[in-house]
Amino acid sequence: MGDMTIVVTGSSGLLGSALVRSLTADDLPVLRLVRREPTGPGEASWDPDRGVLDPAVLEGASAVVHLAGAGIGDRRWSESYKRQILESRTHGTGTLAATIAKMTTPPPVLLSASAVGFYGDTGDRAVDEKDAQGKGFLADVVAQWEGATGPAAAAGVRVVRMRSGVVLSRSGGALAKVLPIFRLGMGAPLGSGRQYFSWISLPDWVAAVRFLLTRDDISGPVNLTSPQPVTNAEYTKAIGRALKRATMPIPTPGFALRLALGEFADEGVLIGQRVLPRVLLDAGFPFTQPALDDALAATLAA
Repeated sequence: MGDMTIVVTGSSGLLGSALVRSLTADDLPVLRLVRREPTGPGEASWDPDRGVLDPAVLEGASAVVHLAGAGIGDRRWSESYKRQILESRTHGTGTLAATIAKMTTPPPVLLSASAVGFYGDTGDRAVDEKDAQGKGFLADVVAQWEGATGPAAAAGVRVVRMRSGVVLSRSGGALAKVLPIFRLGMGAPLGSGRQYFSWISLPDWVAAVRFLLTRDDISGPVNLTSPQPVTNAEYTKAIGRALKRATMPIPTPGFALRLALGEFADEGVLIGQRVLPRVLLDAGFPFTQPALDDALAATLAA
């Protein structure tokens, strides 16, 4: 493996593919960890479910960026899917951390995906990285997911737990799902509409990850969110403005969302999360799209 190679898991997902594009555009060597055999050029195989990863794959890497995990809002939360949400995160993270911990010269840094779900429902209260874990299934998942990085941190590796908000993209994730509804002029606030929503533009997310790769002084939890969280009603209006479409004044009631989405409605849609990126701001990270209207305009024009 060449010097300064960055190993990336979850590279086929929305965030991973955007990060890999950015790194390769700057001629930074990337090795993608994939589950399939045979592997193609620039790929190596691992089996996170069975805890299988050859340490030789990570030998000489300058960093590992771990983004793999089953989608939170992709399916209804049956007990078995909830187990998959948890295990797809803890098994992969645990496999990486244990492998890194056993190496004589491990990669110096592990950036491991995490989520603002850690904080649970914060209501109107703004929270940052100093705040404690909230309540709920997702908060518990995130705590265990972050905990699985423990062996790497104990081995002296710089571990950053990247607590991402909703990343805005028109080709995947939460925004892409609602765009067809908004294009029909049927977009509406969800529940009360007063719940806070923590988001970040895709270019700022990629830039923040690259910033964290280079900042040896930053470890532990880091919120990857815009410094300007908005309420769900404000978010709804902003999407309408960006698409030049009217939005519905009547909110979609909570009971309808619970019928449609099951348990995910309460933890993924109806709770408020007003999360601030204190660590990034204190470190001088330059957000390019901190305001929602600008971020949406750029996202939809891209």
